[in-house]
Amino acid sequence: MAKIPYLYEHLTWEEVNDAVRAGKCALIPVATIEDHGPHLPVDADVVIVSAICERAAQRAPDELVLLPCVRIGYSPHHIDFPGTLTIRWKTFVEYVLDITRSLAHHGFRKMLIVNGHGSNRPLMEMAARLTIVERPDVHCAFTSWWDLHDVQEVFNATRESEVTAHACEIETSVYLAVDAGRVKMDLARRDMTYQMSPHFWGDLVGRKPDASFKNPVWMTEYWSVDTQHGVKGDPTKASREKGERVIDAGARELVEIVRELRARPIKARAPHQAHAATPMWTAKT
Repeated sequence: MAKIPYLYEHLTWEEVNDAVRAGKCALIPVATIEDHGPHLPVDADVVIVSAICERAAQRAPDELVLLPCVRIGYSPHHIDFPGTLTIRWKTFVEYVLDITRSLAHHGFRKMLIVNGHGSNRPLMEMAARLTIVERPDVHCAFTSWWDLHDVQEVFNATRESEVTAHACEIETSVYLAVDAGRVKMDLARRDMTYQMSPHFWGDLVGRKPDASFKNPVWMTEYWSVDTQHGVKGDPTKASREKGERVIDAGARELVEIVRELRARPIKARAPHQAHAATPMWTAKT
């Protein structure tokens, strides 16, 4: 039995039409290139989100197509560390919007943006919103891989570090599961320079560093004041086995999300103005 193609860039234009007719969801991974400590390559965010999304596509090739990862995102606060590439936020949002606009033009009605970099989060949530504002005949949803319930549940059950944030136990574990030969574990080091307090804290997989802590308040300082080595957490606790469990859990839940999204009806708008209003927004060309 022939394998069902799931990589968007490997499809012919006729196969793209087939994917549209089948009602497949377009899965769009988004990341960036930036420092990840002395032990991880600067493509860590790209590698991690791509691995989770590809595992999802392998699980459900008849339900989704996987687009190439958007490799460079928004990361100006990391610029004090060499290797970081950043795109201006307006340019970045418009770039991703142009991708969703193109997909909608070709007939895709269901899209899921999967984020792999923290500072992309508000911008990709905006890109998903604006896709629907411009194209109310489309559903475009957004999530970050570390926000997935199954990822948090699986990792928190075995984690050994008090904080996971960047180039940490979880990110290093996933990279080890994907390509251990590119990870310099002999250079991995714990870094807890960041000053935490009840409202100023963060954890990728949502566990409070202290039971007395409350909801986190979001504030992004320059990365060089938060860390000495480009690490926030303890990558020395990472393992390939932990990473494999995270990839599998993330892929499993992404497939669940895709199935819910595909099943969700796209309802017609019902403007309530007393007059026939001119559309405020139209798709850009």
